Amino acid sequence: MTLGPDALKVAVLLPCYNEEGAIGETVRAFRAALPDAKIYVYDNNSTDRTSEVARAQGAIVGVERMQGKGHVVRRMFADIEADVYVLADGDATYDATMAPKLIDMLLGERLDMVVGARKSEVEAAYRRGHRLGNAMLTGILAQIFGRTFTDILSGYRIFSRRFVKSFPVLSTGFEIETEISVHALELRMPVGEVVTAYAVRPEGSLSKLSTFRDGWRILNTIIKLSRIERPVQFFGLIGAALALLSVILAIPLAITYLQTGLVPRFPTALLATGLVILAFLCFFCGLILDTVVRGRLEVRRLAYLSFPAPGEH
Repeated sequence: MTLGPDALKVAVLLPCYNEEGAIGETVRAFRAALPDAKIYVYDNNSTDRTSEVARAQGAIVGVERMQGKGHVVRRMFADIEADVYVLADGDATYDATMAPKLIDMLLGERLDMVVGARKSEVEAAYRRGHRLGNAMLTGILAQIFGRTFTDILSGYRIFSRRFVKSFPVLSTGFEIETEISVHALELRMPVGEVVTAYAVRPEGSLSKLSTFRDGWRILNTIIKLSRIERPVQFFGLIGAALALLSVILAIPLAITYLQTGLVPRFPTALLATGLVILAFLCFFCGLILDTVVRGRLEVRRLAYLSFPAPGEH
């Protein structure tokens, strides 16, 4: 049975850390765009008046003591019950007026996630270093998982209930967006993407992102996920590199042996032999772990399917 508009429960999730200067505007914007939605602000150990400002604007305020956006999102996904979830940052940079359109797309096409891909007309809103890093990481993700989004690092996303309740959040910080993207790609969920405006932070609001530190953490997350989710590719590449190195070391030895019948550099021969053995071990590790991954993927898929599709009881 399809849910009527009056029965649809929409929750707006705003994880925050020291956003006193922007959270009030963010809550007001989403309240105007989604007047029937419940707006939740989870404060992540802010040292300013983020909680007080959010509460004054009518938001439901929660607290997460473990530092990091990943911890906050995990807590929000666990605590909050709804049919549709709108995740955004509390810095007033995302276009709240697009939320109804994104929700309509989620329900109309029965999707599990819609990503608000950022487009900014102002250079200061979306710095060049962040754009370059996003493009590089998006390309890496596409190479590993075969398909991706144009903006894997966007914090503006609409989720179905079955996505939220089947997603085992493991990230601790800003790499959470990468993990969300990989979860959707791995389970081959129906997803969509819409270009949305991205604005400059309000005066007095400071970005918590570090281009190099957070970029490295996100890249490290992609490498870790590729090892876990694509073990044949990951260990196969390592095995191929070891095998190639072994061949490079063995060629001069083979030439010398054919010319003289002698192996003058015996330690090099042992090293080449050891590298070949390690290469085969890597290949077999990848094959064995791939069987484990497929079993775990089946369990995750069944957990995902245990919840109704968007728009149904």
